[in-house]
Amino acid sequence: MPFVIAEPCIDVMDRACVEECPVDCIYQGDRKLYVNPDECIDCGACETVCPVDAVTADRTTPPERLAHLADNRAFFNEVLPGRAEPLGNPGGASLIGPVGVDTPLVNSIHSS
Repeated sequence: MPFVIAEPCIDVMDRACVEECPVDCIYQGDRKLYVNPDECIDCGACETVCPVDAVTADRTTPPERLAHLADNRAFFNEVLPGRAEPLGNPGGASLIGPVGVDTPLVNSIHSS
């Protein structure tokens, strides 16, 4: 997984990373954004524009954010609440729009 979006994005979702992403691989949940690990080209454009420093490369993710590595993958590979099947690799976030749900990890984190 090239890049991961972690807890600082929850309830913020500035979307600067979405605007900067050249391959449209950042999907919108209900409270947080998620990088599709199979669609990301590892360019790093999203990391440099995030105003809350929520985006990191998978290989430099700080220990306190490691749970978000698996969580970002789970957003695409597991059945999310209220959905009948995994999101998978739709081929671009703009094709499907906001997903409207989050992973159990994000749902367990209370609003700030």
